[in-house]
Amino acid sequence: MVDIPRGDDVKRRKRIRQSIYAISAATVIILITIGVSRLKPAAPTVDRATVWIDTVKQGPMVRQVRGSGTLVPEDIRWIPANTQGRVERIVLRPGATVTPDSVILELSNQELEQTVLGDQANFRAAQANLESRKADLESGLLNQRAASARVESEYRQAALQLEANEALYRDKLISELQLKQSRSQAQELQNRWQIEQKRLEIAAQNLNAQLAPQQAEVERLRTMYELHLRQREQLKVRAGMAGVLQVVPVDVGQQVAPGTNLARVANPKTLKAELRIPETQTRDLSIGQLASIDTRNGIVNGRVSRIDPAAQNGTVGVDVSLEGALPPGARPDLSVDGTVELERMNNVIYVGRPAFGQEHSTVGLFKLTEGGEAVRVSVQLGRSSVNTIEILSGLRPGDQVVLSDMSAWDQYERIRLN
Repeated sequence: MVDIPRGDDVKRRKRIRQSIYAISAATVIILITIGVSRLKPAAPTVDRATVWIDTVKQGPMVRQVRGSGTLVPEDIRWIPANTQGRVERIVLRPGATVTPDSVILELSNQELEQTVLGDQANFRAAQANLESRKADLESGLLNQRAASARVESEYRQAALQLEANEALYRDKLISELQLKQSRSQAQELQNRWQIEQKRLEIAAQNLNAQLAPQQAEVERLRTMYELHLRQREQLKVRAGMAGVLQVVPVDVGQQVAPGTNLARVANPKTLKAELRIPETQTRDLSIGQLASIDTRNGIVNGRVSRIDPAAQNGTVGVDVSLEGALPPGARPDLSVDGTVELERMNNVIYVGRPAFGQEHSTVGLFKLTEGGEAVRVSVQLGRSSVNTIEILSGLRPGDQVVLSDMSAWDQYERIRLN
C-alpha cells in the first residue's frame, strides 16, 4: 500500500473549484451581455408642459378657412377734375362729413373765365340777329297779308259790280261789251287774289325755314355757353354724395389736368370686408358661403360676395358682404380677421390640427399610452379646417396625441412625458 501525499490532493481540488468559478462567471457575463444587447434603448424624456396634447373626438365638424383683411366701403366715389385748373383753396380735409353739395376744394382757370365771357357775348349777338331776322320776315309776311287783303277787296268790289251789270244787262240798260269787260275784270281780280293767297301761305310756311339757320346758330352758342358755365361752376369741386371725405390727394397751388382725381368720398354705413386667404385653402370657396368677421370689437356675420379669379402673392382676394348692424368703431380701412364656413360634416373622427400635416396626407404622431409614454403611430388625415382635421385611420375616439412639432425626436419611436 502506497501512501499519497495529502497536500497534493487539496491543491488539485482547489484548482478544479477555481476553474468552475471562472467558467460560471464567464457564463454569467456572456448571458448579461446578451440580455443587455436585446434591451430597447431608453426613451427620451419630454416635459409634458412644453407640448400640445389633444384628444381625438367623434361628432360634427365644421370646415373653415381664415384670412385677414380690411373693411372697405361698398359705395366709393372718386371726384375727377372736369377741366384744367389750379388748386386755390382746400375747404374740407379727410375725415369731414359731407353732403352732395359740400364744396371740398376750389380751382381757378382764367382762360375758362375769358371763354365764358366770350361765349356770353356771342350768344347774345346771335340772339339779337335772330330777333332782327325774325322781325324782317314777320314784316314781309304782314306786307304779303296786306297785299292779299287789298286784292281781295278789289275782287269783291268787282264781283259786286259784275252782279249789278248783269242785272242792268238783263234790263237792256248796258251793252254786252260792258258786261264782258266787267266779267273779265272780276275774273282777273279773282285770279290775283288766289295768287296772293298762295304767296301768303308759302311765306308763312317758309318763315320757320328761313329762321332755322339762325336758330341753330343760337342753340349752338347757347350749348357752348352753358357748357362753359357748368365747367366754371365745377371749379368748386363738390362731394356729389353723402358720406365721409377720405382722401384729398392734391395741394394748394397744384396744377391739375382734366380727369385728375381730386378727392374720394365713401359711405361709411355700407362696408364690406376684403380678405386675403392663402391660395392653398381656397379650393372649396364659393359665392354665398357664410362668413364671420372679427373687428376686434365685435363679430358681424356676412356672406362671400366675390372671389378673385387669380391669386396674388400666394393669396386670393375674397369679398364678404356684411349683414346686420356693424360693431362700434367699425370704419373704413379697419384691420379685421375673417372666417369662412366651407361645410358642416356629421359624425366624423377629428382632432386638433397638428403642427405638420396637410389634408389628405399620412403623418406620424405620438399617441399617449399608459405609464406616461407616447409611441409613434401612422395617421391618415382627411379634410381639414382652421383648427381641426379629419382622421381617416390610425387613431380612435378618446386617443390622446401630441400635436406639437416633434421633429427633434424623429429618430425615436417612443418618448416619455413627465
